Order: sequence, then structure tokens, then C-alpha cells
Amino acid sequence: MLNRRHIRIKVMQSLFAFKGTESDDFSKDEKFLFQSIDKMSDLYFAMMALLIELQKKANSKLELSQKKLLATEEDINPNRKFADNAVLEFICNNTMLKEIIEKRKLNFWDLDFEYVDIIYKAILESDIYKEYMSKGASDLKEDKDFMVDIYSEIIAPNEKLFDYFEDKQITWVDDLPVVNTAIVKTFTKLKLTKPETYLIPELYKDEDDKVFAKDLLVKTLLNASKFSEEIAAKTTNWDADRLASLDGVLLQMALCEFQKFASIPVKVTINEYLEIAKEYSTPKSSLFINGILDKIVKEYKQNNIHNKIGRGLM
Repeated sequence: MLNRRHIRIKVMQSLFAFKGTESDDFSKDEKFLFQSIDKMSDLYFAMMALLIELQKKANSKLELSQKKLLATEEDINPNRKFADNAVLEFICNNTMLKEIIEKRKLNFWDLDFEYVDIIYKAILESDIYKEYMSKGASDLKEDKDFMVDIYSEIIAPNEKLFDYFEDKQITWVDDLPVVNTAIVKTFTKLKLTKPETYLIPELYKDEDDKVFAKDLLVKTLLNASKFSEEIAAKTTNWDADRLASLDGVLLQMALCEFQKFASIPVKVTINEYLEIAKEYSTPKSSLFINGILDKIVKEYKQNNIHNKIGRGLM
């Protein structure tokens, strides 16, 4: 579920949170980093719990309609297409998924049921829902396309849900785009023959990504003073406050990748931190960071130091 950019963002947040603390013991920093990363999977399961509650609500509404004293033919034989959607059924029948949600106490929706109501109402009022329900019996592809559209256009961008998650866990604001993308991919690639573990994604693509997260954090902390001196030598015409801000952290991380991660191409590192700066720092940050890194890379080339290995090189 995690990608390298999001790992860098998590490391950046950890470094910024502990900025200014001098210590050779990085256990607190590491704990903060990996707790923040682990909570990302909680967000995923909370979203899955929401989908389960949406199907429950759909079924409950249909049952109530059938029990009306003056039930119409439509009430007695309702359109069950949404409630019986193959993707929702696959999620709701997953015992392993529900056990994890229950064990981690991530079904917030029993208490905060109003958010289920908000999303459910938005779905019912959407043209996506009306068009889907107006057609006859659907196949798996149509069910998947419907869930992708509903999730992408109604659930993921819902501002009230966004605010809710922000109040629950501040780091989830940054995790939502990654989790939402993972869920949409899960819907798109779903086959009904998939095992239950299909809905239990691994946080890291492989062990190398977890090692990268730890190494980037620790190596940046260990070399922070040296990196700061190197950056300061190239920033004589810049306001010192900028180096004390998030820009300084991003520059230190970039230098760490230049010097301590020989297999990561320089261009990849620069592009990654420019994109992160655009999203998280000031409007001028990417220009500032690009200028400093460009000077440093040119100096490395002239002095033939910190050369890269493998593809990409300098």
C-alpha cells in the first residue's frame, strides 16, 4: 500500500516533529515513525468497516420497506442490486477482515452512525446510483465499475468524512489519498475467486521499503549537523528562517539520499523532494530547494564524490 514518496513524507513528519532535540538515542523517533505508518492500515480497515455498514444499511432499509402495512409491489419485491453488489458481498463475507476490524476496534460507525447516513444518502441521490439501479441484473464488471465510481466520486471526496478522519487521527489526512487509491485498485482487480487475504493488504511492498524508512530516518538524524553545514554554505543569500523550517528538513533528507543511498538516482531524489515541497511547504519552497540541490550536485560531479551505482547515476 505504501509507496516510496509516502515513506519519505512519513520520515519528513517524524524529523520535523523531533527537530531540535539532540540525542544519540533514536528509539523515540523510530517508534513515532512506525506507529504513524502502522496507523495507515487502521485507516484502510476503518474504510472497509464503513463499506460493510453501508451494505447493512441498504439491507435494513429493504427489510423495513417489506414490513410496511400498506406495502406496494415495489416494497414487497424491492430492487436489491445495490445491497447484493458482488464487491460489497465479497467485503461483507470476509471473516478475516471483520475479525481484524473487531480486534482493532475500528468500526467507529456504531457510535458515529450519522456518517454512514450521510454517505448512504449521497449515494442514493447520485446519478451513478440511479443509472446503476435502472439497469437489469449486473455482472461482476458492472458491479466493480459501480463501486469504483461510487468510491472515487462520492465516498473519497466527502468533506465531512475527511473532517471526521482528521479529528480521529491527524496523520490520516496525509494517508487518505494513498488508502483511497489502494481501495480503488482493490475493487478494480477483484475476482470472486480471490482468497480472504486479498482484502488484507501488506503495508510495505517488500522488506526493502521498511528498511528504507528506518535508514532514511536514522541516517538523516546521525548526519544532521554535517548536512546543515553543507546546506548553509550554499544558502548565504537566503533567510536563515527558511533553513529552520520544513525546507531545511527536506534538504537534509535529500542530501542523505545523495550520500547514503548509492542506488537511488539523483534525479529521482530531486523530483521526489520538489513534489513533497510543493504539497507541504511554501509556494517558493520548490524553487529554493531545487536551486540548492542543483548547486550541491554540480559540486559533487566536479569533485567526483558521492557517485551513484547502477541505473540513473548522477
